[in-house]
Amino acid sequence: MECSAEPTGFHYVGNLIRPPSEADSILIQATVGCSHNKCSFCCTYRDKRFAIKDQAILESDLRFAEKYCRRQSRVFIMDGDALIMPMPRWEWLLGEIQRRLPWVTRVGAYANAKGVSLKSDADLARLKELGLGIVYYGVESGDADVLKAVNKGSSPQKLITQGKRIKAAGIRLSVTVLVGLGGVEGSLKHARATGELLSEMDPDFVGALTLMPIPGTPLGDEVLAGRFRHPDKLGMLRELREMIASTHLSGGLFYANHASNYLPIRARLPQDKERTLALIDAALGGKVGLKPEWLRAL
Repeated sequence: MECSAEPTGFHYVGNLIRPPSEADSILIQATVGCSHNKCSFCCTYRDKRFAIKDQAILESDLRFAEKYCRRQSRVFIMDGDALIMPMPRWEWLLGEIQRRLPWVTRVGAYANAKGVSLKSDADLARLKELGLGIVYYGVESGDADVLKAVNKGSSPQKLITQGKRIKAAGIRLSVTVLVGLGGVEGSLKHARATGELLSEMDPDFVGALTLMPIPGTPLGDEVLAGRFRHPDKLGMLRELREMIASTHLSGGLFYANHASNYLPIRARLPQDKERTLALIDAALGGKVGLKPEWLRAL
């Protein structure tokens, strides 16, 4: 986020994570950490104990944004599953954004299935009315065995049900999935199940990241111990191809252009599917270059 002054007025705690599409947004850290914080592949919030910030701190942050962040037209609410905040806090926060930052055109937030499930349909409609325009929803896989293995805390059906409820409220839905999470043995099964989940949920956006096991996480320890083998770069591409081939959207965008990905992809489905599959086939055949390992990042 770039404001017209040094952002010392914001009370940030720990490292901050936001979607690439929110790079120019005003970042308001309304919660600290992740209420679940048990996924075996993730180290993002391991150093934070989940908490909802005091209203007085948020008031101070909003006053700073009101004065110094007039060039930013979007707000992103952090941390990992900010949607889990109780409705009175959400109503107050979105109301204050409307009052203090009237030039803001969209508010976004991260969410998980638990956080969505704690909101009624009326709650979600109210959040939409107050300006929540997009939810970034961590799904990771549509394979029940993979979700259990990585301790995601949700089943495929719960993920689908809660994702559909976001869309039904008129809030745009951006879903994150993780290529490689099924390991070598479960690669294509994970890909097909994830494509099937995405097809049923029909999100507005899909962001496919590529697994990069992190030392010190439970999954990273499994890799070091030889209990988990993730696909090599060609295996990751074959898995991504299977996932896209199995995904049938009514008009959503499928992205695989994160820094972790070997081959940047931006496809509108269904119309770009065949072109995208042909691109992946060309890469598998050595006709399109892939990102070298030293350029990949989380």
